[in-house]
Order: sequence, then C-alpha cells, then structure tokens
Amino acid sequence: VLLQASGGGLVQAGDSLRLSCAASPLAFAAYGMAWFRRAPGKARDFVSTISGNSRITYYTDSVKGRFTISRDNAKNTVYLQMNSLKPEDTAVYYCAGKIGGTATTATEYTFWGQGTQVTVSS
Repeated sequence: VLLQASGGGLVQAGDSLRLSCAASPLAFAAYGMAWFRRAPGKARDFVSTISGNSRITYYTDSVKGRFTISRDNAKNTVYLQMNSLKPEDTAVYYCAGKIGGTATTATEYTFWGQGTQVTVSS
C-alpha cells in the first residue's frame, strides 16, 4: 500500500488546513488509518485514527475539538481537517495505515506516507 500525503503549508494561528492522504487500491476500507506528527526535535506523536468504516475515531487530547479525521473509501483517501491551528501544531504530519482496526501507537502501523509539513506562525 502506497500512501501519499498532501495539503500542508504555512498558515497563521487560528487558520485552517485540510490534509489528505491518498492510498493505492487494495481494499482500502479494510485498513485502519491514522495521522501522526513529528515536531522539530521531538518524537513522532499520535494525532488521530479512524476505523475502516469510520465508526471509530480517536484523537490526542491536544487536538480534540479542533481536528477532525474522516475518510472516503470510494476515493481511497483519509483526511485531517485542522481548525484553530496553533503554533504548537507545527510539525511534519504523516499518514499511516494498518490492516484491521485502529491504534494509537506508531509501531502498530505497517504503511506510512512521506509526510507533509505544517507550519503555524503566531
């Protein structure tokens, strides 16, 4: 499975961005998908995950109420809508996929995209 993330950019605090992650075919709906991020000098952290049928979603506490994960299985794409962005959201954002359900730890994901940079200025 190949994952291609896009949608990052440079924005001001309070702005919004929508990240997309397009996956190659092969039963996309069978994959739990997630977004992680790596801020400068820090480890890669979990952001959000969504189950194959979109019924289950989880968010890290720092983004709850501001970020929304969604997916369109017909388009093999997962999204991360990010609103009310803060400078501390600055990071490289990675999408990840795994066969089966959701997970919040990076080691459980088999497939990774190349990352897209999000920079939020104050």
